[in-house]
Amino acid sequence: MLRRLALSVLICAAPLPASDPLPVVSGERVRDAVKYLASDQLEGRGPGDTRGEELTTRYLADEFKKAGLKPLGEKGSYFQPVPLVSVETRRTTILKAVKGDAVVEWPLEEGFAGTTHTQAAVEEIDAEVVFVGHGITAPEFGWDDYQGIDVKGKVVVLFTNEPPSDDAKFFGGKALTYYGRWTYKFEEATRRGARAVLIIHTPETAGYPYSVVKVLDGMQMERDPKAHALAFAGWVSSKIGEQMLAHVSKTVEVALKEANTAGFKPYPLGFRLKGKVESLVQKVVSKNVVGIIEGSDPDLKAEAVVFTAHWDHLGVRKGASLGDNIYNGAADNATGCGLLLELARAWGKLPAKPKRSAVFLAVTAEEKGLLGSKYYAAHPLVPLGKTALNLNFDMILPLGVPEAVVANGAERTTVWGAVQQAAKRSQVEVQADPRANLGTYYRSDHFSFARAGVPAFSVGNGSKMRGKADDFVAKAAKEFNDKEYHTPADELKADWDFAGFEVIGRFALQIAVEVANAPALPTWNSGDEFLPARVKSGVK
Repeated sequence: MLRRLALSVLICAAPLPASDPLPVVSGERVRDAVKYLASDQLEGRGPGDTRGEELTTRYLADEFKKAGLKPLGEKGSYFQPVPLVSVETRRTTILKAVKGDAVVEWPLEEGFAGTTHTQAAVEEIDAEVVFVGHGITAPEFGWDDYQGIDVKGKVVVLFTNEPPSDDAKFFGGKALTYYGRWTYKFEEATRRGARAVLIIHTPETAGYPYSVVKVLDGMQMERDPKAHALAFAGWVSSKIGEQMLAHVSKTVEVALKEANTAGFKPYPLGFRLKGKVESLVQKVVSKNVVGIIEGSDPDLKAEAVVFTAHWDHLGVRKGASLGDNIYNGAADNATGCGLLLELARAWGKLPAKPKRSAVFLAVTAEEKGLLGSKYYAAHPLVPLGKTALNLNFDMILPLGVPEAVVANGAERTTVWGAVQQAAKRSQVEVQADPRANLGTYYRSDHFSFARAGVPAFSVGNGSKMRGKADDFVAKAAKEFNDKEYHTPADELKADWDFAGFEVIGRFALQIAVEVANAPALPTWNSGDEFLPARVKSGVK
């Protein structure tokens, strides 16, 4: 523990020389990048052998080259191929609740949505349905939603999120842990041999409207054919949830209260789920875009700070006319890519190059489950044990000049001292993430690096903007989340103010430069869930 404290001091004790001012980060150049990346021409930047991917990745590679980055990809290129499997749920898919002679067929998309994880063209389902609360097994918290039940071959129904808590030692207090994420729910049910998983959607437990999840296609990593996989993994609307729970004379509200209560025990819902899941399955190859600026130290240049942002979005709505149904993804995440490009330009203009190298990585398929960053973490172009830090940028709303920033998860690492000093130099306050209750730490690409042991966190706006009312940011974020997030309405707005990217960019550069010049690689604080992976990578 003392060593970790000392390391934290070392990392934050090397202020930038006054003679080496940081290059300017231009908010207007970020705007220009967003304007192009979010244009209809790029057709929503859908990943996987699409015109939008080709235009997007070519543009990013060209900008990396202009910024002076050397290619770090395959065969001397800026591209790291990412093999994926496209699984598109066909509209002929049928799911129905059967109880005796009573049969209720659910409406596809409006009632349920999801994909098969078996990557098979057809999956037949005929299985008992059981309710397992939040679907969490967390022995460290004395919690087991699967207590006393074998769900092998059954359909599991559950809520996302986790039991509410104000105690930091119980499910992280107000901040959501990974147990609350929908990805964990699928993983745990798979480990237990479930046939399928259905998550009952509510805006409160999910943190976004049902419209966000009713997408019928997706990308997946190629699966091990010997491993068990879910025949269907998806969501049902709260209306379908009410219908399911009515079989046992309960409501969604009552079931959620049960799921939130210590001592919850799972129970069957008294009907069988029958159906046929039909899918269009294709192998595709997408691309991460990656370049490097080498460090100045002959030995330490083998180590690197990695900057990331995801370039992909949701493409074009299937079966609808082009132009009216393009998911432009301006805030999510053309903004992060625009800032990534600016940081690359700024790093290239540093008057004295830091000792360690800097890698700039635009990843694919974040919207499909962090797949591009997950692939990079499994196939790193700089060894994980030599990767100092990952700074990630995702969905930064251009609302003006921040007086507060969020570095979600930085406090869990020995980089925390550098973060605090950078905030002081940038004259901003570092705030706790106001959306931590929605599990934001586990929802973007830095999580792939963290899981692999690399200290990692996203940087973005806090809740205070210069010259704005105290509730301005919260209202703007809610408006975006409720009406524009993952819809075609996420487009470049004429009134967006990009001046704040200069502050966020400078703040991030200060952190990265200090880490790149620090005498030792940073790590996670003692007891952190990601520390064992860091030690395994060779960093002590």
